[in-house]
Amino acid sequence: MSRTKSIDLVGQGFQSGEFLAALDRRVAFKTQSQNPVAGDALRGYLEQDLVPTFAALGFSSRLIESPSGKGPILLAQYFESASAPTVLMYGHGDVVDGMEGAWRDGRDPWRATPAGDRIYGRGTADNKGQHSILLAALQAVHQARGGRLGFNAKFIVETGEEIGSPDLRPVCEALRDELRADLFLGSDGPRLSAERPTVFLGCRGGLRIHLDVTLRDGSHHSGNWGGLLANPGTILASAIATLVDAQGRLQLDVLKPPRISNQIRAALAGVEIAPTPDEPALSPNWGEDGLTAAERLYAWNTLEVLAMSAGNIGSPANAIPGDAHAVLQLRYVVGTDIENVVPAIQEHFDRRGLSMVRASARQSFAASRTSLDSPWIDWAVSSIRTTTGKEPALLPNFGGSLPNEVFTDVLGLPTIWVPHSYPGCSQHAPDEHMLVSVTQEALGLMAGLFWDLGELPGPLAAPSLRS
Repeated sequence: MSRTKSIDLVGQGFQSGEFLAALDRRVAFKTQSQNPVAGDALRGYLEQDLVPTFAALGFSSRLIESPSGKGPILLAQYFESASAPTVLMYGHGDVVDGMEGAWRDGRDPWRATPAGDRIYGRGTADNKGQHSILLAALQAVHQARGGRLGFNAKFIVETGEEIGSPDLRPVCEALRDELRADLFLGSDGPRLSAERPTVFLGCRGGLRIHLDVTLRDGSHHSGNWGGLLANPGTILASAIATLVDAQGRLQLDVLKPPRISNQIRAALAGVEIAPTPDEPALSPNWGEDGLTAAERLYAWNTLEVLAMSAGNIGSPANAIPGDAHAVLQLRYVVGTDIENVVPAIQEHFDRRGLSMVRASARQSFAASRTSLDSPWIDWAVSSIRTTTGKEPALLPNFGGSLPNEVFTDVLGLPTIWVPHSYPGCSQHAPDEHMLVSVTQEALGLMAGLFWDLGELPGPLAAPSLRS
């Protein structure tokens, strides 16, 4: 019974094909939560695959029906000792559209298909492959300890993450006492790079901002009316330029976060953003002045134009359009005055004589971050370093978004995310994949983490709120 034994066991499970077989079985469930007819697949994934898997580890499971009428949520629980630490884990079983027919070499998105260092399949990176790694590591530790884990565990698997997790918050609010734990530990999103294990403590939030200019019905001939009629497209482009300039720099103070703290700067000091050859190169002279690439991505806000329309771009007419529209997204970190963003934008437009541009928000998700002072951070980083011999990248939050605020704000837990994907994984696109090399390393480091958790005599500290 040893740490090394648990890591060896999980490695053997990969080499034998056991892990790939389990992943292939899970990928085969067409759990597309955006598809209104996917209800049976969502429920089947939980009932037919995950419930038996958890039962073999001594977990009791139950399905919680969706308050909004979407897919159910699985809650699996394992209790060993009142004095042992309790960890809450998370995964999501739903995926985006499979995009059949668009995958390279005619691959089936509903099979886990190895090819070189890649394992293709919808959900391999997001998120079936990642929570399968957690399950395999739990199995290895359970076996190495002779049918014990050494800690208490709770695992929540939702089936609506790809549609905005509509049920996760209300379910966690209703089950706040039942979900009490000492630590949240999850795996989702990408590592900093394929080569470097990563720990992140939260996520940026996102706010979709719609800008609409409607001046008149229909379009009017540009030769007869050009220079006489205000052009909504010109007005809209000018309005956007007052929010973000031609180098992607924020122009309005309300869009910016507070000053980056010395503690966060220190955490990001050794973090290098280095795209691989098949990823896009970083744009030179883009983004906020005076910040490193890591600070721009993980500690600052960005405003991106997601879509614009004026007239018919596919078949433009020689006419001035009557309306123009744009959708922007503000990715923001903790401390941003997000409630005031849209009113401040509208006030800004009004002051500049652009009141015909109407700003509104249609979709948002919150920013959250665990305090960098939490003792669980050093514990996790040390464990990963011991297993891999590498210094993990420690990110205050990652660039994208996850429902992390449910665990920090609703449940009051310190959150440790250990991702097992990488930036070039083609998540949400054809050819989604996980890397064999990353998966093998991830299986070992998670087995090491779970083993080390079982070695603790008790929790490291009381639950820590976000900074």
